[in-house]
Amino acid sequence: MNFKPTFFILTILTLFSLTSCGQTQVVIPKEFVETIPPKTGSSEWYPLNYSQNEFSVRIIDGKLEIKKVDEINECELNISNGKLVGINRGEWGGTLTFEPTDTTKNSIEIKRGNIKFIFTFKDKIYFIEGLAHLSMSSGALYELDNTNGNFSYKKLLEFDDAPEAFTIYQDKFLIATHERFYVVKDFKKELILQDTFWSSLYPNSIAVLDDKNVFIGMRSGIVKLDLTTKTLKFYKNDK
Repeated sequence: MNFKPTFFILTILTLFSLTSCGQTQVVIPKEFVETIPPKTGSSEWYPLNYSQNEFSVRIIDGKLEIKKVDEINECELNISNGKLVGINRGEWGGTLTFEPTDTTKNSIEIKRGNIKFIFTFKDKIYFIEGLAHLSMSSGALYELDNTNGNFSYKKLLEFDDAPEAFTIYQDKFLIATHERFYVVKDFKKELILQDTFWSSLYPNSIAVLDDKNVFIGMRSGIVKLDLTTKTLKFYKNDK
């Protein structure tokens, strides 16, 4: 049997491509060592909790980028005629405020609460608040309306745990809370993980390459989460 060279090469390339699909390899820096997630409150967990190293994650050109960061207590969103400013001071409270571009006008306090994120999705404005303090941990997702310059809001979802990190992936919201992980689609929440080891390690960022490669930055290291299997791996950096 004779094969035309061009057809043979194309076939091989197609097979290679199909084999490669779903096998995305993400390079994790060598200083982040895969470690068995410790039990919350254990002797292995306490050094992570007291660490001064906070790591954030993001995907740049298909590659994972990890950086040390400081705690962020403020978020902003530019809108027509001004900007929304969210403040989060933990147990000391916070606010959601509108600051007009026209500095002769006064700021408008929209809501009191610990505002974690303000964002737009499908041409609407949303914000997330949350607080984890002592035995209390809770949060909620709100829709914000600004009809005719008058602000109002309505609660869409409640969380049984304080939201800490958030991103939008495709048409879903991914939310790492104080010790859980949720996927929200069509404003319905799905609990992916609960009672995780990262309680009090304060997730600060989520970066997504695909469903099998979801990364969470936090104190003392990063987590790699697979949404298809609902499993995680912990990569510790205690330098």
